[in-house]
Amino acid sequence: MKSWMRGELMAYKPNGAETPSTNALTFSGSELFKRTFEEGMSMVEETATYLDGKGRAESKLLPSKAALAYAGESMRLTTRLMQVASWLLVQRAVAEGEMTIEEASKDKYRLGAREICRGRRNDNADLLPGKLVDLLDRSMHLYERVERLDQLLYGKTQGAPAGLNAQMNRLQAAFGEHAF
Repeated sequence: MKSWMRGELMAYKPNGAETPSTNALTFSGSELFKRTFEEGMSMVEETATYLDGKGRAESKLLPSKAALAYAGESMRLTTRLMQVASWLLVQRAVAEGEMTIEEASKDKYRLGAREICRGRRNDNADLLPGKLVDLLDRSMHLYERVERLDQLLYGKTQGAPAGLNAQMNRLQAAFGEHAF
């Protein structure tokens, strides 16, 4: 983590006098939030452009094992970025007074899909195009940063819903153990 970010992030750490509401409101109006928001939205746009253009063409040239890995990892990438973008948009709504901190702290507005977003990369990832691997790595770092912010601002979240594990098991059974 960059030193300037560590310093700004520490400003939001609860210290007794501040409440989660104060921290979340302070953060949503901060320069750190603005930079994180711009980075997240820029990465969403970059990923969409890649997956709809060059990435689509590259995926058609891949052998079947790599094509399956590409499909799974591109879904993980888009899930990761949609979770981050949604969380960032909620924080912007807080900053603009369109949403209360109490609403933003509800589970449905928290960063989610952790099992998918933080899951182990496919065994055939070494066969993936370099640009996709770059986007996967960068999106993972962004997701982890936003996850830390979410936990600092709103506290620990509940574990994955029980149904998610069952759904992932069914997907793995249908597409193979290394599909995700």
